[in-house]
Amino acid sequence: MTTNSSSLRWLKSIYSNGNGNCVEWAPAHVATTGTVPVRDSKWADGPVLMVSADAFAGLVTMARSADL
Repeated sequence: MTTNSSSLRWLKSIYSNGNGNCVEWAPAHVATTGTVPVRDSKWADGPVLMVSADAFAGLVTMARSADL
């Protein structure tokens, strides 16, 4: 599936730090397709990683438990 990432409403992760290293995701796309688009906010026109909702939940769990 191809998604036009410019048409998505992106949100920054609350786990992103203030130095510009931010991960963004598009929650409305998840609600309609069940897949989670994830991208690097510094590269808005770059690649988008599409993961299942379960895989994304695993990433969030890992981020919450990591000593960052």
